[in-house]
Amino acid sequence: MNGAKSVFNSVRSFSTLAAISAIIISGLFILFNFGESLGWQVGLAVLALAIGIPHGAVDHLVALPATSKPKLALLIFIYVAIAVLAVLAILHWNKLGFQLVLVMSAFHFGFGDAAFIAEQDRLTGRRRMKSKTQNAFAITSGAIPVLIPLLKESTTSALREINPLLIDWASNIAPQLKFLIAFFFVTTLALLINEKRFREVLDLIVLAALALVAPPLVAFAVYFGCWHAMRHTARLTLILPKAKSAAERNNPVGSFMSAVKPGLPALFGTIAVALVIAVIDTGNIDASYLWYLLVVVWALTVPHMLVTSKIDRNALN
Repeated sequence: MNGAKSVFNSVRSFSTLAAISAIIISGLFILFNFGESLGWQVGLAVLALAIGIPHGAVDHLVALPATSKPKLALLIFIYVAIAVLAVLAILHWNKLGFQLVLVMSAFHFGFGDAAFIAEQDRLTGRRRMKSKTQNAFAITSGAIPVLIPLLKESTTSALREINPLLIDWASNIAPQLKFLIAFFFVTTLALLINEKRFREVLDLIVLAALALVAPPLVAFAVYFGCWHAMRHTARLTLILPKAKSAAERNNPVGSFMSAVKPGLPALFGTIAVALVIAVIDTGNIDASYLWYLLVVVWALTVPHMLVTSKIDRNALN
């Protein structure tokens, strides 16, 4: 399992360095008074989102690793149908759809990150986090990157460019949300320190810094593409046959790429779909394109979360 261990260690290091790099880049742009410019934000966000899109495109292989073509076709049809309904719902009920996606994403991302760490602990022979620590870590590591960037005052200008209907998404509960997240953050840090889980402490501090320093578009996109997606892909190397075989041959690069390649068509498909929706709806391509790309990504998260919930439960139990 040395190959699998290398994949997990390398991916975790990459995700941490990517987040730190985004913090530094954002800090430099802010320092030189370019922080409010949407040009670099949209460019970096689209790039980061593109990196993350393929990770959910092999869900059919996860849900039905060996099955007949009719069953596979039915699964793909249901998967796409749920995603299409989610797109229509978000576009029709912008604010409510956005709020539901945020709650769903926070839980999905947080427990996915906790599952990644649990599987890495198993590979390295390390004692797992206690149940209460694991749950607190999952809630905190999901809420910070999803909610904090959107609760900052600087978010208003970005949301105005992308979709003005989302500006008051938190209405009058923003102070309460901030307090709850701060409470869970401090509590989780105390639990982690008590268990001497200092690498997880670093994870939370980096996530908090990314959410607080980077503009919301950059913070979410970098987290999604370079943190959550990369760690989920590492977990797929324990499931997909070709990836497992490469890991057993101590070929971590080949193992990781075997989990990435099947999802590449989805990357181009998602970009194309978002492009078509943007052109049809607005007649041009501008900052609103990022909104439609986000809508498609969020919509795909709905069936993706349903499919991956089983492997999350298995990893955390």
